Amino acid sequence: MSSIKKVLIAEDSSVIQNLTKKILQFQNFEIKSVKNGKEVLDFLVSDSADVILLDINMPVMDGIECAKAVRLHPDAIKAKIPIIAITGNAANYSIEFFKEAGFNEYMQKPLNFDQLVALVKKYTA
Repeated sequence: MSSIKKVLIAEDSSVIQNLTKKILQFQNFEIKSVKNGKEVLDFLVSDSADVILLDINMPVMDGIECAKAVRLHPDAIKAKIPIIAITGNAANYSIEFFKEAGFNEYMQKPLNFDQLVALVKKYTA
């Protein structure tokens, strides 16, 4: 029997955060959620996740800066946590830009929840 996988959602929109949380909980994932990139880094001090869903545009610390910081984490395991970018402005970025920033994948808002579940399962299998 496999252990329950933990997903960290970093999203400043409560609506998107709550919908994403409910859909992934229904798929038996453990969910932790934060409102900005700084809170992601604070979370990683004492905890970890199997995958991070990271909004690009957030207050305090945006997703790009956060992804780069996660990739530089002193704990090599945490530095390699898969990160999926979530953005409403995908047209402003290329997949190469996201890869260079440290993301494994990206999703366009509004989120396709079937695609979201498939990506989370891909990176937690």
